[in-house]
Amino acid sequence: MSTALEPYQSGVFDLTHKLTVEKHGHTALITINHPPANTWDRESLIGLKQVLEHLNHDDDIYALVITGQGAKFFSAGADLKLFADGDRQRAREMARRFGEAFEALRDFRGVSIAAINGFALGGGLECALACDIRIAEQQAQLGLPEAGVGLLPCAGGTQALAWLVGEGWAKRMILCGERINADTALRIGLIEQIAEPGESRGHALLLASRIARQSPVAVRAIKPLINGARSRLPDTFAAAEREAFVQLFEADDTLEGVNAFLEKRDPRWRNR
Repeated sequence: MSTALEPYQSGVFDLTHKLTVEKHGHTALITINHPPANTWDRESLIGLKQVLEHLNHDDDIYALVITGQGAKFFSAGADLKLFADGDRQRAREMARRFGEAFEALRDFRGVSIAAINGFALGGGLECALACDIRIAEQQAQLGLPEAGVGLLPCAGGTQALAWLVGEGWAKRMILCGERINADTALRIGLIEQIAEPGESRGHALLLASRIARQSPVAVRAIKPLINGARSRLPDTFAAAEREAFVQLFEADDTLEGVNAFLEKRDPRWRNR
C-alpha cells in the first residue's frame, strides 16, 4: 500500500475512487468521496486504515484533516444496502472493519481534525468522533440514528459520544434518535468550532498548519496521556506524565525546541 500512496507526496492520490489524499505542507487532507452521501463500505474502510498506517510512518506529516466531498454530506455512515439481507457474517465483518478503521484514526500519532461540511450521521459521526478536534459548518446536522433502523452504533459511538457530551445527551441522540445542529453541538461540547458553509476545510487546514509549530515528538507523547483518561482515572496518569516528560529528552526535537526558544528563532523539527 505504501508504494500506491506515493503520488500524494506531490499531488492527489485517489484510493478506489472513494477516498482521496492530498498533502498540504505537514498536513494530509483525506476526502471521503463516495457520492451521493459519502457512505462507508468495506473497501473504503480498509483503505482508510491503510492510509493511516502509511501516514503514521511519514515523518513529514504532523496532522490530518478529514472531510466529505461536496456541499451536503460529510458522511451518512454505513451503506445500509450491505445489511438488507440480514447476513450475520457480513455484519460481523463490517463491524470489525468499522472498528479497525476508526480506532486507527483515533490512534493516529499526530493531530486529527474533522471538517464536518454537512450531514454527519451514524458511521459518519463516529468517524468525526474518532478525531481529536471537530469543526462543523453552520448547516451541519449530527446524529446517531441507528436504533431507528434496528441497529446500533458499532464503531465507538456509544462510548465516544457519552465521553464527550455526557450520558444524558448521548442517550437523547442514540436512544431517542435526536439529530442536532451545529449550534447545539458546540454548546454541548461535541464540536469545538463552527464555520460558515463551505469554510470548514479551510479552517481545519489553518488549524492543522498551527500544529506544525508544535514538536511532533511532544504531540505524540501527550496525546495518549489525554486520551488515557477515558479508560482510567486521571490521577493514575500522573506518574506516566512525569516519565513521558523525561523520555522526551531522548528526542532531538526536544533539544531543538528549547534552544530555538532561547535563541529567539523558529524551531526546525525533524520528528525524531
